[in-house]
Amino acid sequence: MQLTMLGVGSSAGTPMLGCQCATCISSDKRNNRTRCSSVIRLDNGKVILIDTGPDLRQQALREKLTHIDAVLYTHTHADHLHGIDDLRGFCQIQRSQIPLYGSSEAMTHIADKFGYTLREPSNFWDLPVLKVNQINAPFQLFDQAIIPIPLRHGHIDIYGYRIGDIAYLTDVSAIPESSLALLQGLQVLLLDCLRYETHYTHINFEQSLHYASLIGAKFTYLIHMTHELEYAALSEQLPKDVYVGYDGLKITVD
Repeated sequence: MQLTMLGVGSSAGTPMLGCQCATCISSDKRNNRTRCSSVIRLDNGKVILIDTGPDLRQQALREKLTHIDAVLYTHTHADHLHGIDDLRGFCQIQRSQIPLYGSSEAMTHIADKFGYTLREPSNFWDLPVLKVNQINAPFQLFDQAIIPIPLRHGHIDIYGYRIGDIAYLTDVSAIPESSLALLQGLQVLLLDCLRYETHYTHINFEQSLHYASLIGAKFTYLIHMTHELEYAALSEQLPKDVYVGYDGLKITVD
């Protein structure tokens, strides 16, 4: 399967509006970070999107992404959800309903706030045509096992996901011991790393490296970063097998 990092930025994105710091004015395109999301293409051609951030349209155009078969939601904060309306373009191209998967809380929130998107297919494709599916245990999607990974994000419970030997953990403030057991034997780990200083809803640089060492993936990539983390400077501080993610980075896992 192949994973593409659509965005590795925090809720404000980078460059941040009005900021003139070294990261925000950098000429290194790896410092340009749209809101956090990734897409996985399975070996059978099916495409799974993780979260619909507000930059989805821009990301899809950049990556020439024209097909999505399903969406996994980690949680429903604005920077991970509010691009949901841009799924309409994929529904129009595919002439098919797109299933959404997530916790009961996430699916209820989508039904309450974006109920107009939840529709059965018809001859009208000018709106998204989506269907919510509540999950609380591993399930099969397109012949691929999907394992929800319970995480803490400040005061709320959210999901990360393990898809084969890839795990996607964004917006993490703590990983329960029971979840660490689900993350052994990974080839690739995408892991939250908000900034250098501590934060009450995200792990910081030091905590990210600690969890990376506990999980022991063959390759770990840091995601969901603020403008405080400059690509080159951060890369110089990383141990072996830990890397800085960037928008557009593609990883293939056998």
